[in-house]
Amino acid sequence: MSKPVPTASISAFPTSSPAAVDPNRANLTTWIAVLAAMIGSFMAILNIQITNASLLNIEGGIGTGVDNGSWISTSYLIGEIVVIPLTDYLSRVFSFRIYMLASATAFALFSVACAFTHDLPSMIAMRGLQGFAGGVLIPMAFTLVLTKLPKPQQPVGLAIFALSVTFAPAIGPTIGGYLTENYGWQKIFFVNVLPTIVMVTALAFTLEKKPMQLGLLREGDWAGIFTMAVGLSALQTVLEEGNKDDWFASPFILRLAMVALVSLAAFVWIELTVEKPLIRLRLLKGRNFGVGTVAMTLLGFALFGSVYILPAYLGQAQGYNAEQIGSVMAWTGLPQLILIPLVPQLMKRFDTRYIAVLGLAIFAYSCFMNTAMSPDYAGDQLWIPNIVRAIGQAMVLTPLTSVTTGDIAPQDVAAASGISNMLRNLGGAIGTAVLATVITKREQFHSNIIGQSVTLGREEIRNRIGQMTSYFTAHGVPDPAAAREQSIIALGKAVKHQALVMAFSDTFAVLGVMLALAAAAVLLTRKVRGSGAGAH
Repeated sequence: MSKPVPTASISAFPTSSPAAVDPNRANLTTWIAVLAAMIGSFMAILNIQITNASLLNIEGGIGTGVDNGSWISTSYLIGEIVVIPLTDYLSRVFSFRIYMLASATAFALFSVACAFTHDLPSMIAMRGLQGFAGGVLIPMAFTLVLTKLPKPQQPVGLAIFALSVTFAPAIGPTIGGYLTENYGWQKIFFVNVLPTIVMVTALAFTLEKKPMQLGLLREGDWAGIFTMAVGLSALQTVLEEGNKDDWFASPFILRLAMVALVSLAAFVWIELTVEKPLIRLRLLKGRNFGVGTVAMTLLGFALFGSVYILPAYLGQAQGYNAEQIGSVMAWTGLPQLILIPLVPQLMKRFDTRYIAVLGLAIFAYSCFMNTAMSPDYAGDQLWIPNIVRAIGQAMVLTPLTSVTTGDIAPQDVAAASGISNMLRNLGGAIGTAVLATVITKREQFHSNIIGQSVTLGREEIRNRIGQMTSYFTAHGVPDPAAAREQSIIALGKAVKHQALVMAFSDTFAVLGVMLALAAAAVLLTRKVRGSGAGAH
């Protein structure tokens, strides 16, 4: 037997034991596996947002309109949300190593396939399959941290994981915008190839080989898998199409919402009654995991919501191109490279709950800084709020994950990972849909309010139209009637632009409130064993 050998050597040579076996330090092979898995997690989350700054270019390239182009991001997210809860089960069926290597390879292949699509249906299909393969990489990286790293080193692993969850969405539009403006939108989908080769090579040599257990396919919770897949896909479609189709005024959205409601209700009932559930929802009964997952869902709302709002604001309200949007977004991402590695040191000295609450509060404050934007509020004015946002985001995920999973038993880690990561991404999908609706409704509201004040009965409005008429007359519109008509049109555009900016300001208020709720939820959790100053 091989196991007794280290024990004997420790007894005989106690001075050499720390070098031979240190239970508080992972070996090099383990760290290589963890870091390689983090590459996959980073790339998978990066690809949710990498197309955001470049959607107009991609829509033009494949010949579709703005209304349908959002499916380029949505189809990927549907694939991820559906597969994340399946990962624990499928990794046991096919073995952790084989399933991760196969998924990583498929992720790169489907990514390259996206670059060669020529119409919307094929792009949606390839992006959906890319998300289905890439979504596996997120919970598996998380699981490796909590199962392979010893407790003292888990905060370091979680900090690296936090980089993929918070840094990747922030830097995604930057990378996508730069590549689109300089090399064409197709190059966006080639960025996954080289990192995937590195990841697959490293994992092939470091992950433990285990036999597949295909017999588990007979024991699969297939009713749960079917109802979950249908329910989540229908829900995500409702969230994506609802705002465009005026929500429940559309028979299509209404029917789809009923499908989602019935399917997800059946899924929850099945998971709570079946002997071997796909997702162990009972884990949510644990105080820290249940409340922490609520906070994680609200954080997903804000993380993905802010990455959706900022590029949309810069593109729609300020006319920025993809590369300009990316350069502004970089200041939400780049500072995290410096800050996140420092968080494990803070966790050694302070209660992790309070670090998470402080991070959420700073993140919320950065959102409230954007609630009074004006029409000339653009990249330069967003610089300080983005830096503050980066500080808050850097301080949130590592301690929040530690609080959420601190009491989870080792055998439940993979299941907990699937639940937590799925709900965070689902929170992001809900956030994007809610914020898109807020923009639409609040723009109409502000436009009506401003329009009531902009009337010809007011002297300052008549004077303004007179000034603008003179301007157009002096700049190539000799007909006074035509010049006056141009002035009224320009004034209407100014009102619309002001209303749009105010609507975007309102979305940041929504984000701030969600983060405040997340902070309140964290305060309801218990202190994690081994957390804070004096922990060993």
